[in-house]
Amino acid sequence: MKHVKYWMVAVVCFLATPTLKAQQTYWSRVEQRESTLGVADVYLKFNTPDFQLKLVKASQTVAALRPNNEPYFDFTPGERLEIRDKDSLYHLGDINLRIKDANGVWKNYSTATSRAKVQALETSGNVLAAADLANTLPSDTPVSVKRFYELDNNQLVMRFEITNKQDVPVEIGALGVPMIFNNILEGKSLVETHAQNVFFDPYIGMDAGYLEVKRLSGKGPALLVLPKENMAFEAYRPLLDDPTPKSIVFEGFHEWMVHSKAYAENEWKGVEQWNTPTSLVLQPGESKNFALKFVLSEGIKNIQETLVKEEHPLAVGVPGYVLPKDVKGQLFIDYASEIASIKIEPKGALEIKEARTTSSGKKKYLVQGEKWGRAKLTITYENGVEQTINYKVIKPEAELVKDFGHFLTTEQWFDDPNDPFGRNPSAISYDYEKKEKVVQDGRVWISGLSDEGGAGSWLAAVMKQFVQPDKEEIQKIQGFVGETLWGGIQNNEGPEKYGVKKSLFYYEPDSLPKGTYSDTINYNTWAAWDHKHANDLGRSYNYPHVAAAYWVLYRLSRYHEGLVDNRSWDWYLENAYQTSVAMVEHAPYYAQFGQMEGSVFLFILEDLKNEGLTEMANDLEEQMKQRAIHWRALDYPFGSEMPWDSTGQEEVYMWSSYFGYDYKANVTLSAILAYMPTISHWAYNGNARRYWDFLYGGKAGKTSRVERQIHHYGSSLNAIPVLTHYRKNPDDLYLLKVGYGGLLGGISNITQDGFGPAAFHSYPSTLKIDGISGDYGSGFYGYAVNSSSYLVKDEDLGWLAFGGNLSQRGDEVVMEITTATKSRVFIAPKKLWLTLDAGSFNKVIYNEKTGEVTLTLESSTEHTPFAYLRVREGVELPFKKVRGAYQIKLGNKETVIKL
Repeated sequence: MKHVKYWMVAVVCFLATPTLKAQQTYWSRVEQRESTLGVADVYLKFNTPDFQLKLVKASQTVAALRPNNEPYFDFTPGERLEIRDKDSLYHLGDINLRIKDANGVWKNYSTATSRAKVQALETSGNVLAAADLANTLPSDTPVSVKRFYELDNNQLVMRFEITNKQDVPVEIGALGVPMIFNNILEGKSLVETHAQNVFFDPYIGMDAGYLEVKRLSGKGPALLVLPKENMAFEAYRPLLDDPTPKSIVFEGFHEWMVHSKAYAENEWKGVEQWNTPTSLVLQPGESKNFALKFVLSEGIKNIQETLVKEEHPLAVGVPGYVLPKDVKGQLFIDYASEIASIKIEPKGALEIKEARTTSSGKKKYLVQGEKWGRAKLTITYENGVEQTINYKVIKPEAELVKDFGHFLTTEQWFDDPNDPFGRNPSAISYDYEKKEKVVQDGRVWISGLSDEGGAGSWLAAVMKQFVQPDKEEIQKIQGFVGETLWGGIQNNEGPEKYGVKKSLFYYEPDSLPKGTYSDTINYNTWAAWDHKHANDLGRSYNYPHVAAAYWVLYRLSRYHEGLVDNRSWDWYLENAYQTSVAMVEHAPYYAQFGQMEGSVFLFILEDLKNEGLTEMANDLEEQMKQRAIHWRALDYPFGSEMPWDSTGQEEVYMWSSYFGYDYKANVTLSAILAYMPTISHWAYNGNARRYWDFLYGGKAGKTSRVERQIHHYGSSLNAIPVLTHYRKNPDDLYLLKVGYGGLLGGISNITQDGFGPAAFHSYPSTLKIDGISGDYGSGFYGYAVNSSSYLVKDEDLGWLAFGGNLSQRGDEVVMEITTATKSRVFIAPKKLWLTLDAGSFNKVIYNEKTGEVTLTLESSTEHTPFAYLRVREGVELPFKKVRGAYQIKLGNKETVIKL
């Protein structure tokens, strides 16, 4: 087979999509505005122990904030100051207020709306700069606002002093400080963005809240914005009125909100917020200060250590903040003040019990989910500090996955033999709000069974069988693969055999009967591909979905009995291989990038080797090595069809690690950690950054927008390299916390009846799941191939279980497995990775004294008479080896194995 060489350095055009073309126009409009910030005047410059601070003299807003040890790096978008020096464009140092007038109406006041030179105030002592902001606020503003930049214990502090000027009380229903840091990627190469730009993640945790700001490379010091005085992090509002154009290269700015009641009563009405919205009443003449401090952390992994050093409340949840109802979670609180009370909302949603104190003084609690849905812990400390921790309680994983598979193969199952587009039978996109299948959409791929947004549903249905095989569902999957995928989505003959199409559905009204297309859908856009464009084979991202489908059916056929009965195991494995190499041949341009789900190619390679199919294995390995060599030559090989992306890293890491390109694997991991935090909040913990796929994979309408997505498929895909790296470095608990947050985040949005949505909306005006299934299948793939249990001992926290429940009896530590797969276990003290190709772990026992590991396997089932166990080299068991795995005959009772 001839393979096209494609490992050239790619130049991604920043005008590749209509969104970016529009952005060019928007930037032009911004530049044409009148300059009002005063950047033509001189700057004020200050050196603090940590930062070089530069202020625009006229506005006293921040022009640059640079760490002293890297004076050429700026956390703020100071490089665009001469473009963004206009009215309504926010800068660090601005403040937004919403105050109730005499008629009971909330009125907005912002220092950014109409720029004017502020009145500088005299400074003394630790005050670096100060100003009265009256000139840049409306003349009828009922309060005065003064802003101070000062040092407190050598730390940079930004403080606002707000005073009621009226002779009557005033109610402030919204108070927000814009967090303006340099996340504008427009016009830059990947090397430039990783060197110059940052992403930031909020912990919306009231007095314990903070913002972490990290450069895209994951290297260098991280910036922490912490509350100093009266700055509870109550809400995180997108600044939609800032005209800086939002797009795939700019997700927008947000503000840290101390009070948000005025928004909760209006734009956010009826939406359950992360925290209870509040307001502030200032009496006549009363003043109140609101202060933030800026602190450097040595690196991303040092953030929690820095919080403790700053005497900031820190909570650490195990396995995280997504809690299956059968999991006994742990919560560790690190704070000097004693806990006065703990409140649970809704009442009875969680059960929490105090357990003990760790050797270093952390308070330990046992937490268990009782009611499905969002839940909130409010911890009030004796010193008055309040901390909130938002949990998501889900069904036990096995039950959740069962319901998910049922929904996909019933409610989402498309069975119309007269369909003119050949989509019958299949799991198809679904509109959960309308409770109907999406058989037409102006973005043709959504209903066309390809691309992530269209393949998502059938891919999820296939991957469900990998986790939890069901004979009846597999019969439907076989029909889909044999009738709709093979010869439909994928070519099955001719010179372009194994090529994968962009969509089965297309818009070509002249070639189909009148009435085929809905007259309520707008098909007059670039997204309504005609038949020719829908049949294009050049989009590489479609190939892993198809390869994964074949691979799963190979595994079900090879390691189980009677589940797959229409074709032999070798047909499925060969098709998986052929699809993998066809990607390189038919889609060479995009194949130079890492693919979402690209890890499946490695799994296919491993199985080709296990089967002794040397020729195919060598060919596939060589094709993938050429791609990895290309990545090794690039500084940051994380491109895609988008200028910056967060989904190619999965495959880049896996192949770089496989081929021993450890430096590139570590570069990739660092980049992942820059956009995938660990935070005491289920929505942001392990949430890999993604902010444009509500446009391409979400529901059309008002929620189709650029918006930070909560546990989009990137969370569970990026968890694959993070957890893989953890198993190589089991002393790095940070990696396990991040990776497991992404893993469970990947299933956190599945509804009680089993619907899997594209993602969860982060805007406080919405805070709910998206309306359609979209591209969620890629996320479930990440969960399916990576679901695993970890038994870990931390020096201070003690024994921890991720994916299981702990108990101890003497020297023995017992972990009962709670994952849906029950097929992968890592024993950290032994660096022992145990996997089952078939069969299930019930529990594992580790003897601290002897180091002995005891495995308990569940009994046989109709289709699984044997377990196939893989362990590392050097571990010998008294069982026959089949394809590199120990074949263990299961009985009608549990099987016990000692290692």
